[in-house]
Amino acid sequence: MRAVFLDFGTVSHDDLDTASLERVLPGITLHATSTETEVEERIAGCEFILTNKLNITRARMRTVPGLRFVGLTATGTNNVDLEAAKELGVAVCNITNYCTVSVAQHVLGAILTLTHRFREYGQAAIDGTWSKSDQFTVPGAPIRELTGKVLGIVGYGTLGRAVAKAARDGLGMRVLVAERPGSAAGREPDSPTSIGPVRTSLDEVLRSADVLSLHCPLTPATTGLIGARELALMKPEALLINTARGALVDLDALIEALRGGDLGGAAIDVLPQEPPVNGSALFAPDIPNLLVTPHIAWAAFEARQRAVDELALNVEDFLRGGGRGRVV
Repeated sequence: MRAVFLDFGTVSHDDLDTASLERVLPGITLHATSTETEVEERIAGCEFILTNKLNITRARMRTVPGLRFVGLTATGTNNVDLEAAKELGVAVCNITNYCTVSVAQHVLGAILTLTHRFREYGQAAIDGTWSKSDQFTVPGAPIRELTGKVLGIVGYGTLGRAVAKAARDGLGMRVLVAERPGSAAGREPDSPTSIGPVRTSLDEVLRSADVLSLHCPLTPATTGLIGARELALMKPEALLINTARGALVDLDALIEALRGGDLGGAAIDVLPQEPPVNGSALFAPDIPNLLVTPHIAWAAFEARQRAVDELALNVEDFLRGGGRGRVV
């Protein structure tokens, strides 16, 4: 069986154990990256194509007549033409729930960083501000306790539920779950008994939330979900956390709200274009209380290793005739 992983470097930083993949696909070729031209060359004659983010189009699948399986080290499948795969008889598998702990940690870390102004006060400790203070500490931006504060969640799947639980258990926050465009109304499962929180209108969540965390998919209905109107509904001291998809947030509106003091802070881990080859307006140095990270909420070592091992389990199950992880 000829198999190739086209962009293994997006998952491994030369630190992952590949034994699980090599066990189920002996002789697999691992490429750190692949250019568009290299993809065409490297998939030729393959039965198994593994990737994280590269596009597997109808045209590409049609050039590989023996192709049996496309495996993703991601939950999203928008980079694979699923309809074409179905027509051509190619199995497509994704993975889920592999980075839940990593994302929850990231969100809580971002909330604490912004709430406690770690960067600003850390800088004050080393730039001479503290040494010149007439007090034992440095007066500055207010720090607030999070116990009793409201966390608004948009997107109450596995990640949203994990963040909600961590915030409740670890920080004593109250949780509101928002309705979102394209989602079902009413209750959403949160436990084996299927008794979950009643969703609240997005506008009410925006008005009530001290922290708003986004965990919903990017769809036509959610593109630009948080824009100038929505930001204007939020409390001026509220925080916005986005670890989902970059295009959920109107970045120009976000920058204007932060600069104008109409929003307390934001942590953005995802951008509409990744990597941002032409830069981003978010990179301006004068935007207050903004934390930008390069799509790393998912990327704890354990989560990346789990992604590889989950992919291997999908391959193994496919070879046995099963449907583990199958989306097509």
